[in-house]
Amino acid sequence: MIKTDILIIGAGPTGLFTVFEAGLLKLKTHLIDALPQPGGQCSEIYPKKPIYDIPGFPEILAGELVDNLMEQIKPFNPGFTLGERAETIEKLEDDTFLVTTNKGTQHNAPVVAIAGGLGSFEPRKPPIPNIADFEDKGVAYIIRDPEVYRDKRVVIAGGGDSALDWSIFLADVASEVTLVHRRNEFRGALDSVERVAELSKLGKVNLITEAEVKELKGDDHITAVGIKHKTKGEIVLDTDYFIPLFGLSPKLGPIGDWGLEIEKNAIKVDNSYDYQTNIPGIYAIGDVNTYKGKLKLILSGFHEAAIMCQSAYQRIFPDKKYVMKYTTVGGVEGFDGTKKEAKKEVVKAIN
Repeated sequence: MIKTDILIIGAGPTGLFTVFEAGLLKLKTHLIDALPQPGGQCSEIYPKKPIYDIPGFPEILAGELVDNLMEQIKPFNPGFTLGERAETIEKLEDDTFLVTTNKGTQHNAPVVAIAGGLGSFEPRKPPIPNIADFEDKGVAYIIRDPEVYRDKRVVIAGGGDSALDWSIFLADVASEVTLVHRRNEFRGALDSVERVAELSKLGKVNLITEAEVKELKGDDHITAVGIKHKTKGEIVLDTDYFIPLFGLSPKLGPIGDWGLEIEKNAIKVDNSYDYQTNIPGIYAIGDVNTYKGKLKLILSGFHEAAIMCQSAYQRIFPDKKYVMKYTTVGGVEGFDGTKKEAKKEVVKAIN
């Protein structure tokens, strides 16, 4: 059995930053994630996608953000159970929790922090009869490595941010990029819409609106798509890849059966104090939670993690007095020349 102070379910950015905040309080952490590597969506779905709303970084790739977070938490030596899904939770007589994964790995902690993002995901697939026949044979619902499409013909379908962003990105990678959307209006950021329109004028993106991909052609690999246009009728377009980007359907999975208060596929928490759920000792932070005024931003998850760890410390050590110390005063143990001084400051702060 793996024992720790805070068991974190979800190793995305919010879960990883929780390790840092807990480490400043000398609390041990262990993370569970169904994915085979840390980083959550940032690693699995869009590692090469730029993020613009991380303080101090005008622009940072999602994968780079994860790398930075992993470097930041290295001094605190967290444990990881990866490639396993948190399946069941049990409250023990000593007021701690026993969490068991789908592979039978048991974890014990007095505090559980659910930082599972939006939960598990399934791609929203367009209603094309033979689309399953071409999955992994030219059809992809997530772009993990843009280099796969180097000098290839790519057809993207969708009207949101992902479809727009990847059309822009692949315009400099693929030999030919076509974006198909069923409307003239897009749901994505105005700047992205304008950039796609400009790329279309320059001949770098073939923009087809008021149209839908209705048919896929090929044998062992996709070779063409059949497009139904509102006014032009049927269009057959040769391609090497078809990427429908209609979003992902989030599901809480087994966590939804843990007796937590759920609202619109998210976990309700008390945001007036510490983001605790209706079960004392279980917290929910990041995109997985909901409360009045909630903003689903990585930034919000970082803030919630910091507040949650303060509450968790008081729950684990109810008789100890904690005095807040800034890291600029004491530093962080393990970073540069602050190691010895930082250790003294943190120990002093929590005793």
